Parts: sequence; structure tokens; C-alpha cells
Amino acid sequence: MTSTVVYNGGLRTVCTHLKSGNNFETDAPVDNNGKGERFSPTDLLATSLGTCMITVMGIKARTMGFDLDDVKIDVLKIMKADPRRVSGINLTFHIPGKLSDIDEKTKAILKNTAETCPVIKSIHPDIEVNIDWGTWK
Repeated sequence: MTSTVVYNGGLRTVCTHLKSGNNFETDAPVDNNGKGERFSPTDLLATSLGTCMITVMGIKARTMGFDLDDVKIDVLKIMKADPRRVSGINLTFHIPGKLSDIDEKTKAILKNTAETCPVIKSIHPDIEVNIDWGTWK
């Protein structure tokens, strides 16, 4: 098993990663009867895309002899009604100045690595994913 999810009432869960024991709580979003005080399940879906992309990019960068410390990704989840679902995920990369001088070939390798990560390959094709590479355009 990977994790456990326990419903604590009030539209909240506690999720525990079994190998490490780390945990976090979720909450339903305000627009779906919750308080919006924690990540919602759909927030986690969108955020997992960003974490997967930067993780595999970090692995690739490490094999190339550098790191991606301080790269930031803003994640915007877009919901659609009837049926209620995630219809889009917008990701905006913020690349620190120390990485702005990476050559075009290396940028292309890193972008390709991100755009073929396991999560993006698992997202339904009806979910529109938009990536803004910021200064790496």
C-alpha cells in the first residue's frame, strides 16, 4: 500500500504516507460545501502535476551536473460543472536568474522531461494543460 485516507468528518480527510508516516489534511473547497482551509482533492490533482514535472526535471538536471533549486511553479486549477470536474490546469514556471543562462538544448531537454512526466501522462486528455515556461520561452 502507498497511503491511507481517513475521513474525519466535516468534509475533511487525513492522508498518511505509509512508508514515511508523513501526513496532511484535505478539505472540501468553498464552492463545494467545504471551508477551503486545506488542499481539496482536485487541488491535489492539479498540484501533483507541478510536483511531478519539477521532480523529474530535478532528476534530469542532477544527471546533467546542476540543480534546479528555487524554481517555482504557480498552479491554477480550472473547474467545470455538469459534471463537476477539473477541466484545466495552468502552470506558470518562475525560473531564478541563476538558471536563465542555460543553453537552449538543455532547456529543451528539461522541458521535454517535464512534459512527459508520469502524472501528465495519467491526466485525462479532456483536461487542458497549459504550461507557461516564463523566461524559458
